[in-house]
Amino acid sequence: MQPYLKRVQYYETDMMGIAHHANYIRWMEEARIDFMDQMGFPYARMEAEGIISPVRAVSCRYIKPCTFGDAVRISVAVEGFNGVVLTLRYDMTREADGALICQATSEHVFLRRDGGIIRMKRDMPEFSAALEGMCAQP
Repeated sequence: MQPYLKRVQYYETDMMGIAHHANYIRWMEEARIDFMDQMGFPYARMEAEGIISPVRAVSCRYIKPCTFGDAVRISVAVEGFNGVVLTLRYDMTREADGALICQATSEHVFLRRDGGIIRMKRDMPEFSAALEGMCAQP
């Protein structure tokens, strides 16, 4: 998978000129959507089929700051998938010097619009197999 490239916008910075911490969560979502597109399972298609994927948990460890104009390379990897909960890992690096700026994870479940849980192996076997095949090795 190709990393997602995000350029820090001026409006995403605080009064110190540093990207505000809340924006990293938004960037994770952008990278996750791009990741699913690259997998061949666009999130828009899932929504059209009545499937939603709410965030169950998110965790970020901020390591170095980034500022307006910085290009941030966001690599997404499947950290875990048990058929119900998907855990993704995000490594964010500054493109100019390769500095690691943030490491994060997000957990997701897949539901029908009515709130019913989807069993991925049964209901979306191709997507389930693709996620299982991408799980990070211990």
